Amino acid sequence: MQTIGTPMLWGVFALVVIGALLVDLVLMRHGGPHKVTFKEATWWSLCWVALALAFNAWLWWYAGQQYGADAGQRIGMEFLTGYLVEKALAVDNIFVFLMLFSYFAVPEQQRQRVLVIGIVGAIFLRAILIFAGALLLARFHWVLYVFGAFLLFTGIKMWRAAGAPPSLEGNPLLRWVTGHLPFLRRYHGSALWLGKGSRRKFTPLFIVLVMIAITDVIFAVDSIPAIFAITEDPFIVLTSNVFAVLGLRAMFFLLQGMADRFHLLPYGLALVLVFIGGKMLLMGVYKIPVLVALAVVAAIIGTTVVLSLRRPPPASAAAKD
Repeated sequence: MQTIGTPMLWGVFALVVIGALLVDLVLMRHGGPHKVTFKEATWWSLCWVALALAFNAWLWWYAGQQYGADAGQRIGMEFLTGYLVEKALAVDNIFVFLMLFSYFAVPEQQRQRVLVIGIVGAIFLRAILIFAGALLLARFHWVLYVFGAFLLFTGIKMWRAAGAPPSLEGNPLLRWVTGHLPFLRRYHGSALWLGKGSRRKFTPLFIVLVMIAITDVIFAVDSIPAIFAITEDPFIVLTSNVFAVLGLRAMFFLLQGMADRFHLLPYGLALVLVFIGGKMLLMGVYKIPVLVALAVVAAIIGTTVVLSLRRPPPASAAAKD
């Protein structure tokens, strides 16, 4: 398994992530449970993006000093492309989180706490999946083609499902969780459960947290192979993935009031998965440069966002008429 990840690089990354999470948690605790405003979410989103880009710039410079300018540029572009892909695919997580919060009527004041716990859990789960994937690729390189075919299939499936009204009714995961855990029907502040031992009963907040964790693992199965199409270095895969996940909470509050306006974005995400899956399947014939992959992904996401804003969803158009 080849990687640029030295103990020093892993240490710097860990310090940055732990420091950022601690600052986030301290400020959240200081502010107390409250409804996050659009302005607050915007500032936090910009801070998380700035932190990711600052780390990207530092990694680009450091790699350039250690391995030469060309290698530094390649590594910097791989991180940036991986970050953009993961950030784009994270929007799909946001749509599902919105559906979960709406279905369980999660109080606005408790949404921050659920998302923070979910994000911390997602970082650990994704780290396990990424290292498992890297070990698998180091031993069986043909697995890349399996990943490519899976992403191609997932992209086509996502395209067909785009535009269909989302629903949790009859969801097998939700039915299993609620059927196997004794839970209360009412919220009790920020408590995840009440009672001890056999008398313990879980609150709806705990059910939402479990569903968010399961949902993130399911999405990670799509997004992690997508980054392996860009680079097989576990350090770049993990760092770009984690920095994208760190901004998930702020992105949720930024988009929760505008989700309907980006109605064409699922089509764009589907095209991104199809493109990356095709890129993986063609690796033995032609290796698409990282800069080209970055440009294609950015163009697809940018185009679908602009078209979504210029063409209102059918419901909005009908309402205006």
